Amino acid sequence: MRNFYLLRAIAAFAWVALAFLSAATPALVVGALLVIYPAWDALANVIDARRSGGLQVNPGQKFNAVTSIITAACMAVAFALHGNAGGVLVFGIWALLAGLFQLAVGIRRRKLGGQVFMMISGTQSALAGVIFTVKSFGTAPTIAELAPYAAFGGLYFLLSALWLTFKRQRTEVAMDLSGR
Repeated sequence: MRNFYLLRAIAAFAWVALAFLSAATPALVVGALLVIYPAWDALANVIDARRSGGLQVNPGQKFNAVTSIITAACMAVAFALHGNAGGVLVFGIWALLAGLFQLAVGIRRRKLGGQVFMMISGTQSALAGVIFTVKSFGTAPTIAELAPYAAFGGLYFLLSALWLTFKRQRTEVAMDLSGR
């Protein structure tokens, strides 16, 4: 799980960098980035669920993956029809739903350790989703203004990976000291 969380952190930070770099590029690039974010989330949920017993055993992740796939498709349509405001509206609704599912998975897995960051991330995602949705009806945030949302998500995945790394090291040291 540690390596998977690290992969998710790297992907989030890469998306943030691309978002800042593409802020002044054609709308097509911005639209593609908005579509890529939930598409990657769908793939990541499927990978994580497979490592944790499969999609049948992890209904929250299964639903999150399906929601993210549908979101990616809706994002493309909304951005094509309504530009940034349409994309941000779909992004906001998705962030709300994905955050609630992430919170539920974190609560369910809390005994594994490192999940407090996932629960915080899920809560923050849900709140950001509400804010993005409301803002989409006024002056919609730009892709660069959405980037901190992804950066915090990446930070929480990085913290979870570090937590699990140090937890494993403490366990190994304890086992060495006990003579096992």
